[in-house]
Amino acid sequence: ALLEHLTPRTAPPLVAEPSPAAPAVPAAAPGAPAALRAQLPCPALLDTYNGDRTSGERFLQSCLTYIHLSGDAFDSDALKIAWVLSYMKAGWASTYALHVLQRPGGVESFTDWAAFKKDFQAEFFPIDPAKSAALVLRNREQYRQGKRTLDEYIDSF
Repeated sequence: ALLEHLTPRTAPPLVAEPSPAAPAVPAAAPGAPAALRAQLPCPALLDTYNGDRTSGERFLQSCLTYIHLSGDAFDSDALKIAWVLSYMKAGWASTYALHVLQRPGGVESFTDWAAFKKDFQAEFFPIDPAKSAALVLRNREQYRQGKRTLDEYIDSF
């Protein structure tokens, strides 16, 4: 099922080949004026994602940016999902991608992009960002204001 969504007919251009006469330009965001579309640079390709919860939000934002800048290249939610999974090649992310691809329906087992995004956030975003931040601050000896520790600095007020 995944290969049906990644055929050359429907796959988004991952790397544009520049022509000798003019630089390659990706399709612009839907609704962008023609003059703007002609000036847009190629969106940066993503790095492989390993499932690290601390970088899950950045990875998803990079995916959303690429999809948005690619205009009509992603004409279905299943294609978007398959493309995102193609960058999940290491660690827990590769296990997750394999699980999605092997279940009945594969990428189409998600009802839409929003359902995939919600599942991705549950799996790869920090469980409780506020609690994570508090745990980092628990050892305040490592934080300094000049030569004083954070506690010494706070106590000076």
